[in-house]
Formats: sequence, C-alpha cells, structure tokens
Amino acid sequence: MNTVRQLDRVVIRFAGDSGDGMQLTGDRFTAETAKIGNDLSTLPNFPAEIRAPAGTLPGVSSFQIHFADSDILTPGDEPEVLVAMNPAALKANLGDLTAGGIIVVNSDEFTKRNLQKVGYEGNPLEDDSLSSYQVHSVALTSLTIAALAEFDVSKKDAARAKNMFALGLVSWMYSRSTDATEEFLGKKFASKPDIAAANVAALHAGWNYGETAESFAVRYEVPPATHEPGTYRNITGNQALAWGLAAAGVASELPVLLGAYPITPASDVLHELSRFKNLGVTTVQAEDEIAAAGAALGAAYGGALGITTSSGPGIALKSETMSLAVSLELPMIIVDVQRAGPSTGMPTKTEQADLLMAFYGRHGEAPMAIIAPKSPSDCYSMALEAARIAVHYRTPVMLLSDGYLANGSEPWKLPNSDDLPDLRVEYASGFNAVNDKGEPIFLPYLRDEETLARPWAIPGTPDLQHRIGGIEKADKTGDISYDPENHNYMVHTRAAKIAGVTVPDLVVDDPNDDAEVLALGWGSTWGPIGAACRSLRDRGLSIAQAHIQYLNPFPANLGEVLSRYRKVIVPEMNLGQLSLLLKAQFDADIEGYNQVRGLPFTSQELESVLEEVVKNG
Repeated sequence: MNTVRQLDRVVIRFAGDSGDGMQLTGDRFTAETAKIGNDLSTLPNFPAEIRAPAGTLPGVSSFQIHFADSDILTPGDEPEVLVAMNPAALKANLGDLTAGGIIVVNSDEFTKRNLQKVGYEGNPLEDDSLSSYQVHSVALTSLTIAALAEFDVSKKDAARAKNMFALGLVSWMYSRSTDATEEFLGKKFASKPDIAAANVAALHAGWNYGETAESFAVRYEVPPATHEPGTYRNITGNQALAWGLAAAGVASELPVLLGAYPITPASDVLHELSRFKNLGVTTVQAEDEIAAAGAALGAAYGGALGITTSSGPGIALKSETMSLAVSLELPMIIVDVQRAGPSTGMPTKTEQADLLMAFYGRHGEAPMAIIAPKSPSDCYSMALEAARIAVHYRTPVMLLSDGYLANGSEPWKLPNSDDLPDLRVEYASGFNAVNDKGEPIFLPYLRDEETLARPWAIPGTPDLQHRIGGIEKADKTGDISYDPENHNYMVHTRAAKIAGVTVPDLVVDDPNDDAEVLALGWGSTWGPIGAACRSLRDRGLSIAQAHIQYLNPFPANLGEVLSRYRKVIVPEMNLGQLSLLLKAQFDADIEGYNQVRGLPFTSQELESVLEEVVKNG
C-alpha cells in the first residue's frame, strides 16, 4: 500500500530533447494543477532552433512548475524533482536540482553513444555519481511501446508518446488528475483517433506504473491554496496581454487592429488576438516589421486602436514609424516582449535590456509613455492601462513585457466585464474655432487644456480636412512650419504632454515602516524580489520593496520614496538601465545589481545580495 505524504510546495522540472514534448508535458501538468486550486508559477525554457540537435546539451528543452498551498511569487529556484528524458537533459539540469532531490530518468536513452555525445565517460545510472539523489530509473520508451502494442500505431509514433507515460507517472506521484489531459488529447488528435487513443493509453500506463512499481512507495499531495472567491484560469503573459488588448477595444468602443510580424517571443500575442474577431479585433500579419507598424499607425489615423507587437530587433525597425506617431499625436500601442540581445542574441531567453531604447531609441525629441507589467496576469491590466493613456492623451505608448512574463503562467481570477474601465473617447465632429474673419474652421492641433491631447479627426468627416505627415506642424493649424520658435514650442509641448500623464503613486511595501534599505524593481523582477524580501522578513530582517510599473512618466512620489532610504538596490536583467535613469533624475544612494544570463533572477540569489546590504550597508 502506498504512503501519502502531504507537502506545502513542490518544484518539478521536465527536461528532454526539444522534440520530446516537454513544453506540452509541463503545460498539461500545469493545467491539472490549476484545476486542483494550487497557486503556481511556471518557467518554460527551450532552444531557439525549431529542431535543435537531438541528444545534445544545446538541444535540451525544459519546463519548470512551482505549485503550493499558499501564495507564491516565482517558479522556484531549485527543482526538487527532475524528469530527465535522456543523458543531455540530466547533465544540463542536474546542477540545479536540490540536494536529495528526486530524479525520474528514461534509462532507455542511456546508450553508449548518447552518453558520449554529452561527455559522460561512464553511465551515471550505474556508478555512484547520483548517490545523493533519489533516483528512479524507468525504461520510459520501451514501457510505452509495450503499453501500445495493441494499437494501430507505428513503433515510432508509440515511442513519441513516452512524454505522456512520464506525465501519467508524475501525475500519480503528486496526486494530479488526468481528466483534462485526456480531453485535450481527444481534441488535439481529433482527426487521428488512433493517435489520440494511444496517447491516452500511454498516460494511463504511466499512472498505473506508479501505482504498481515497488520503487514508488510514496506519493504526495499539495492541498489547494486559499484564493479570493471567483473563477480562475491558468494564463500566460502573452495570453493575458492579448485578452487585455481585446478588452481595451470593448472598454473604449473602438475597433482594434494589430499589425504584427512573427517574432519570438511575441508571436503568441498575434495568435491569441486573432481569436477575437467577434469583438471587433482585426489582426494583420504584415510582410515585415516596418509594414506592421505602418498598419497600426494607419489604423490609429482611421479611428481604431492601433497596436503593433514585436521584440527588440523588430522594435528597432519600427523606430521611424514610432517617431511619426509621436509627431502625428495619435493613439498607438507598441508592445516589446523583450529578449536577450544584441542583434538576434538568444531569441528564447529573457532580458530587460530595451528600457533605454524605449526612452531614447527614436530620432529627434520623441518622448513616449512607457509602462511595464510585473507578472503574467498583470499583462492584462497593463494592456488596459496602455490603452487608457494612448486614447486619452493621443500618444503612442510602449509596453515592455519580456520572455519570462510572456511564456510563464500563473492563476488569474477572471474579471467581470462590468468592471472594465470606461475608456471611451469622442472623435472630433466639426469645427472647433473661428478664423480672423469670424468663419468657422477646424484646428487639428487645438489641444485639450488638461491632457494636451489634440482632436482625433477621422478621415472623411465633413469639415475636418487638415494636413497630415511627418514634417513639423504649426501650432493649432497643423500647417507645415520651419519656424524655429514654433518648433521649440511643439517639442516642449509634446514633452509636457507625456510628463503630464496621470499615473498612480508608487506603493511601498514596508510592513514595520522602519526599513533603511529599499529593493526597487521593474517588470518581471517583481516576483524574485518579492520572494527574497519575504524570506528576509521571515528571518527578522527589515527591508522595503517597491515596484515601478510606470516608467515614463515616473510616479509623482518616486523622488520622495527614494529619499526615505539609506540605500536603494535596483536588480535588473541588464547592465543598470533603470539605475542610470534614476541617478540622472534623483538625489539618492542607488546601487544596481545586474545580470544578463538569459534567465530570471533566483530569489535565493537576491536574498543573499539584499541581506548583505541590510546588514552591512
């Protein structure tokens, strides 16, 4: 009889070749975990190549999930369970496994050739090199093929189902249901019922193996987390971003057009938004990044909410169109799902190195509002914020996500559509001034006194004829102007408009209101910084945390917040870009902690760094 042991949290990593289906396996395990009600956070990690070299270290793909019976902030620092489908997966991930952790390994793949390919001199399953771990050597491939012997599938197709065998086994180990996965497989292979049935059989075989194998004497349970009442779903950052942009169209009562060119890791926003035609969303896969940005800006000129999505290399190509959007003063959302650079860099790895490009990566004085979500589900809220700023201030807005947020996932409480903000705006409808002769005229750059927004004049509207283009415009009339004083005025006015955008004050988490050190982050560093601060406080150390989601303009109280603390530590996945901006503007003791490894910070790493500053300054 199996022993059932209760745990409060677990970190599991599935790893194998990029063709072994580890992302699918992790995604299905995550879906079942979300159904149970655990809080969770995930970290997919995969090569940039469509089919990386099989059996090699660069070809390893992994998916990590951290789930718990309480609120968690990160996908975990060290996996406690490693499912390794081949020697490369074992070698690439063993160093991250916690001491005494569990290894489930596909022994069929530990052939002499596969071992030599990754530099193993001997078989680690047969020597003492893994003696400090709990190793379960399972012939996943041959067991899967045997389980599917009665199905009308080839031996090759049967072997491909080994990831479902592994999923069934780990689902048994951690008391996960397989019902949703069975339903998923039925839909995925609806046109190939034999393949669907074989995969379901492999899933069951893995579950039954855990139930009957003597080596698996213990299974585990992680009780559901306590959540605020409501309906939840698991959501990635890219999905949440797409949903937020679609919701912005509903809230503003504007048609939405996304102009995009496929690029990792932003492509999923295009895929997801294409599902919302019923909400007035149009998606255009353009021939290149420049055309995609032009389509979005043209849509904004025509009265739609124009959006373009990309990553760093594509944003660079869009820069001329973004400058034109600043000059035309039209509502446009530019989404940059950042990845490791420069140039092509590491397309599937995360980084925060586009912040200075967002501020200054355009010709001329071309200020733009900049915001950044802090978690996968927060991408939804910040997409709505981007739309609010864009339509009410008639300005392009840059939203900075990154690969960690885009592909990571967490539970998200479904909002009520009745709670959507009111983002409605009025198009210009007629004359808004009179000329020297007392005749009614339309001034396309006559501004709202509060927001400095110009009228949104839709082409074809009677009496609203006006000049449009990239050459500098005369104040109010929009006529072509080379006048020095007018140019100076327009440059300052466009800057004042962005500086005047209303954003919430910065909120500081300082439980005892006695901290001398502030950990300040932006974007996806929120989770690791928060987990590190939480751990330090549990140990009796006092530290404050704040997170900047509005980067241009900064929150009005930012300077006052910075002045409260002896030291401000700014962890960033770049070489100190936010630190540079803060030092240029505020008189505070600001110190950056920076890394560019293509991976998010671990909370343990940040805890160690922050502890040193708190104790020793």
